[in-house]
Amino acid sequence: MAETKSLLKDSAIYGGSTIIVRLISWLTTPLFTYTSMSKSGFGMITNIYAFAALITIILTFSMETGLFRFLNQNDKYKQNTVYSTVIIIVSSIVLLFAGFFFCFFDQVRGLWSDQIPNNFIRLAVLITCLDGFIAIPFAYLRYRKRPLKFGFIKLLQVVLYVLLCVFFLVVCPWINKHNPDLIAWFWREDFSVGYVLIANLIATGIQTLFLLPYLTGFHYAFDWKLAKRLLRYCFPLVIMGFAGISNQVLDKLIFPIIYPDGGAAFDELGAYGGCFKITVIMMMFTQAFRYAFDPFIFEKSKDKDAKQSYAIATKYFIILGLLVFLGVMFYLDIFKYFVPPSYFTALPIIPIILVGELFFAVYYNLSIWYKLTDKTYWGIIFSLIGFVVIITVNIVFIPTYGYMACAWAAFAGNGIIMLLSYFIGQKYYPVRYDLKTIFIYVGLAALLYCLAKFASIENRYLRLGFHTLLIGLYLAFLIKRDLPLKEIPFINRMKIFR
Repeated sequence: MAETKSLLKDSAIYGGSTIIVRLISWLTTPLFTYTSMSKSGFGMITNIYAFAALITIILTFSMETGLFRFLNQNDKYKQNTVYSTVIIIVSSIVLLFAGFFFCFFDQVRGLWSDQIPNNFIRLAVLITCLDGFIAIPFAYLRYRKRPLKFGFIKLLQVVLYVLLCVFFLVVCPWINKHNPDLIAWFWREDFSVGYVLIANLIATGIQTLFLLPYLTGFHYAFDWKLAKRLLRYCFPLVIMGFAGISNQVLDKLIFPIIYPDGGAAFDELGAYGGCFKITVIMMMFTQAFRYAFDPFIFEKSKDKDAKQSYAIATKYFIILGLLVFLGVMFYLDIFKYFVPPSYFTALPIIPIILVGELFFAVYYNLSIWYKLTDKTYWGIIFSLIGFVVIITVNIVFIPTYGYMACAWAAFAGNGIIMLLSYFIGQKYYPVRYDLKTIFIYVGLAALLYCLAKFASIENRYLRLGFHTLLIGLYLAFLIKRDLPLKEIPFINRMKIFR
């Protein structure tokens, strides 16, 4: 029992700190879009960080998972040998990549659009190399059960990043307006994207300094046999991770290449990227659920009622996910001001992206069958299928439909792998999900969404009031049918329910 409580506490700290970091980072979007950064500049940021996400998968080579796997084999390997071997492998990959990139920059430059300055690309690669390198000390902190230090260092980085962005994008323009000579030696008005990258590099560099105690003070030992086992173990995970992250960022990578109007490509990508950020609300909800769900599935795996528990957890996840969808859509009159009005042309992507992300989250929940049956190769297969669907839809339809094709590509790719995982999973690890209840809530959410969409209410406040009433109907139905208030311990103690 004590171990379970410790696991839940650590998971809450890791998950909570990660979500807070992501929330703060998410709030930089209005900082970028409402200040001196152009829509085209935000499109460049979107494209650059999409590349960074892919490169990070290669640099870390999924060695975090390998570290956990082999550190726990105390009878075969010394802890120090495993940790130092992993650090040496990742450091070697990072150094080889950085050396290759900077020595052959002119040859690899073509991977990025010509509109992105060379200095931006170099800065982004430096940041990505640092992120890849420090991924292992962060993993080691988790192994050593140092959640508070883990959370503090993560939070420190994002706070420094935001403060530096505020300095470069808000404070410096104000100084430039009133006393330009004070900052003329380092600040340029047309370099906003570059300052964001510089802020990121400085913050990540300081973060790295805080991790130095976990990189020094011990004897480095490299075990060739262990290294070979690590590489063999991690290689399939790299493929899975690369395909999985590609499904999330692929549209932002290829959009500037495929969009027919090259001059407007980054403007369009900026609008898409800005409105896409609104949907991160759903992603933060699903990520919070994962931090609780991951330890839960393995903890419950040996129980007789494990499958029933998985079914119940998935049912309530979908119910709450639909509530998040309705909440974002019904209050879009408020959420849309997360970006300036010039970005509003891309607002139609939001419901499609939200549902697509919900599909992916449900797929993640369904993935318990191949995790618990040691058939993780299915994860690679599903990721590759999603990758093929998404890239095909993007390539075929972006020239005609622009960023709407990106939204529908994610919807289709995630929907297909969700269905495939369900039907194949029922063969290998059958779980009796409450499909009747799930479809009732899907139907209810669809009905309420349609009522909101087609109700012609011009006054914004009346419209928000009507949408609030619809949300209330959903909650009332949930409480009446599947979440009776009297079954909640705190409320059950209240006299009104006695």
